[in-house]
Amino acid sequence: MDRDTLGRALVEAAYLEGDFVLASGRRSRYYFDKYLFETQPDLLGPVAELLAERLPPEARRIAGPELGAIALASATSLRSGLPSLFIRGAAKAYGTAKRIEGPFDPGDRVVVIEDVITSGGSALEAAKVLVEAGCEVLRIVGVIDREEGGREAVMSAGFAFDALFTRTELELYLSTTAR
Repeated sequence: MDRDTLGRALVEAAYLEGDFVLASGRRSRYYFDKYLFETQPDLLGPVAELLAERLPPEARRIAGPELGAIALASATSLRSGLPSLFIRGAAKAYGTAKRIEGPFDPGDRVVVIEDVITSGGSALEAAKVLVEAGCEVLRIVGVIDREEGGREAVMSAGFAFDALFTRTELELYLSTTAR
């Protein structure tokens, strides 16, 4: 599936209008429901393919913050052949009590993958956890950049940023997509 067709399919599957409270706490008149595309193999596969194409050659691991980016990290791992890591929002109170699930070594070069980026908060938290564990975060890559400050926050924190699609790009498909 080419990028243009995928963008249209994402809008058709996951763009909702209404009154929504985002993870950042902001209110929005629209919402990209990541689970409406991450749970569909015909969309998750092409998204993972594009994400894999954005991985720099020096990357050794892919990381996804829970819960939303776990499917993305797993699918991109399958497409790229790189192992994935899952970053917990908080350490569990039982078992190993880790925040990073999956094997890694200090010094590993990691790309953080995120679904929808608004403020960049969860991606930045995942990057911080990785850096504190001795990893080098090469960049943060989102599927959708809502263009509400996330890119700027990520770059201000010293990380490279990339997104497969921006809100502006996807809104162009609204007029051509049957809703």
